[in-house]
Amino acid sequence: MDTLTTLAFDGPGPWILFLPLIWAAVVLTVVTVLRRTVWRGGRPGPRQSDRGAVYGAHSPLAVLGRRFASGEIDEDEYWRRLSVLDEQFGRSLKDGAA
Repeated sequence: MDTLTTLAFDGPGPWILFLPLIWAAVVLTVVTVLRRTVWRGGRPGPRQSDRGAVYGAHSPLAVLGRRFASGEIDEDEYWRRLSVLDEQFGRSLKDGAA
C-alpha cells in the first residue's frame, strides 16, 4: 500500500513543462502568420516591391522597350542599354527577349 501512495502523490513530473512550450510555439506561429499576411496592411513585401520596380509598366525595362518600339532608339542602342539594365537589376536574358 505504501507503493501506491507514493506513486499517487509524485505529481505530474517533468512532462508538465512541455505544455507551456507547446503554447508558446502555437502563439509564435499564429503571430508570424498574421504578420506575414493580415497585419501587413496592404504594403507590398520586399520581393513584391522589387518585382514591381523591374517588371512593372513604368519599369526601366518597359520604358526601354517602348522607346525601341516607337523608334526613338535604334537596335544597337537598345541592346547596349539593356545590357546595362541587366547588370543593374540582375535579370538574365537567356532567350534573347527583352
